[in-house]
Amino acid sequence: MADVIRVGLVGASVTEGSSGWGSGAHIPALKAVPGYRIRAVCTAHEATAKASAAAFGADLAFHDFDAMLACKDLDLICVVVRVPRHRELVMKALHAGKAVYCEWPLGNGLKEAQEMADLAREKGVPNMSGLQSRSDPAIRYSRELIDQGYVGEVLFANLKIIAGAQLERGPGRIWQGIRSNGANPLTIPGGHSMDTVAYILGDFTQVSARIATRIAQWRNTETGETMTVDAPDVVSVVGKLKSNAEMSMQIATAPSNAPGYRLEIYGRKGMLAIGATSTNIGPSTVFGAQGKDQLAELPVPQSHRAAPAEAPAGPPQNVANAYARLAKVFHSNGGIDPDFDTAVRLHRLIDAIERSAAESRAIDL
Repeated sequence: MADVIRVGLVGASVTEGSSGWGSGAHIPALKAVPGYRIRAVCTAHEATAKASAAAFGADLAFHDFDAMLACKDLDLICVVVRVPRHRELVMKALHAGKAVYCEWPLGNGLKEAQEMADLAREKGVPNMSGLQSRSDPAIRYSRELIDQGYVGEVLFANLKIIAGAQLERGPGRIWQGIRSNGANPLTIPGGHSMDTVAYILGDFTQVSARIATRIAQWRNTETGETMTVDAPDVVSVVGKLKSNAEMSMQIATAPSNAPGYRLEIYGRKGMLAIGATSTNIGPSTVFGAQGKDQLAELPVPQSHRAAPAEAPAGPPQNVANAYARLAKVFHSNGGIDPDFDTAVRLHRLIDAIERSAAESRAIDL
């Protein structure tokens, strides 16, 4: 395998109406991190594939995913398409023996995610899930502080994630209003934020939840039509962590003044508060206090930043941090965090939350 990681990316396009995460986050992140070369891009049509390859500086353009997989000098396939297509493309890439970076959510539900993780393990190839908050310097520093006993024994924690509500959307993202498509406030802002909890404090052992949809219609900005929405936009959860700490979470969308996310951790010796507009995009800020001290911002050591300083701010920032961390272990047998198994654990938590709400009972994990 070449020293440079040669990337084939499916889902980054210059086409108007696309969600933009591939072109707006992954492309600039890959260009900023040493050790990567964008070798190929794949889109649905030949014309857009050629235009995207030219715009992104890729050597090869494909509109047939199977043809891209047949290209021998690709080391890593990055899947940045709509969630309902993740399983199909990831499974093909794994069967071809390729390493895979797949955006979160890994699958459209727990069953698909488990199938992908099982095959990745069987094939023994590097695999990474796009849970970018684990690469955010402030979140990594917060975990270190907890491990070092900054707050002492963790007693309880509270997560509040309020994202901007969608009242209208274009064709590139309006599909997210349909719950069965697997990309909604519970799975995306909620999923990323709950993964932050698991990364810093450990996994959940029990959850009890309520789920509701309060904004039941979106307007399609292209057609002017109104679409019925069933994606959950208010989720309330109480639970317990493996450490025996109590946990409460509110995940919701609001039409105005949505504050983003804030995680508060209370221990016997002190507390931490971590927040940002978006968990996975960041940048997060961490505040701390011990005893009767006033809460104050805790500077994050530069050593917790993996990406080069010139990596663009905004959506590319934590994606670049993730790619930089992946590059360090890609050519070795070192473990990758977060891998597909990590994503499965998060899918299992979301599945438990959905079952708890549907069955009106606590669910053990």
